[in-house]
Amino acid sequence: MSGRVEGKVAFITGAARGQGRSHARRLAQEGADIIAVDLCGPVSANSPIAPSTPDDLAETVDLVKGLGRRIVAEQVDVRDFDALTAAVDGGVEQLGRLDIVVANAGIGNGGATLDKTSESDWTDMIDVNLSGVWKTVKAAVPHLLSGGRGGSIILTSSVGGLKAYPHTGHYIAAKHGVVGLMRSFAVELGQHSIRVNSVHPTNVNTPMFMNNGTMKLFRPDLENPGPDDLKVVAQLMHTLPVGWVEPEDISNAVLFLASDEARYITGLPVTVDAGSMLK
Repeated sequence: MSGRVEGKVAFITGAARGQGRSHARRLAQEGADIIAVDLCGPVSANSPIAPSTPDDLAETVDLVKGLGRRIVAEQVDVRDFDALTAAVDGGVEQLGRLDIVVANAGIGNGGATLDKTSESDWTDMIDVNLSGVWKTVKAAVPHLLSGGRGGSIILTSSVGGLKAYPHTGHYIAAKHGVVGLMRSFAVELGQHSIRVNSVHPTNVNTPMFMNNGTMKLFRPDLENPGPDDLKVVAQLMHTLPVGWVEPEDISNAVLFLASDEARYITGLPVTVDAGSMLK
């Protein structure tokens, strides 16, 4: 099967690398043109994860163009509603329409218990992982409505949006909030044939998970843990014998939800979790 989103346009946040780049590539493979945004820089001065760069976003652009699709890319902070609106407005002007929204941009920070989480870490997390999702959808909805063709909105949550883990309470709170956004948008936009769903990945092989901070969080018993050390513990989270999944695994779920195959699916939290929710 091919051409599952042929002729459609998708707006993707956090598209410079990781899951966002994978989503852009997968949707382009199936015929979509792309509006891609990413901050391409640090969210805060104390971010523990190396940020994406303009070169990363340029690589996403090249990948999409290499598939014969059009792409409009901008450096945008999802905390900035005016910038998001300008980016999606400009993208629609160039590409002619909007059909799919993938609110994917997100961060990880901290590692403290909730009672010891700093106010700055809390604020950054909620502003990006929750408010940024709301602002992304808010900026895009006018174009979905004016198109009169309905549409599909996919919000990136996490298995942490459906259950709790220690030392990540602010992340858990934000990702649970995304489920509330998804369900509320689904109820409000359904009359316009706009579907809204969320995807809930477990650990994914991207820089947000595969970094020194995560490895030390999972293996505090080791001085310099590596991926093999991480896998030993990460695999315990799942019923399937893996420590993490690949970005493409999430992209396949996003593609399904974006396509007409899912035309009557809305308000659904879709897990791609190697059985994590069974534990």
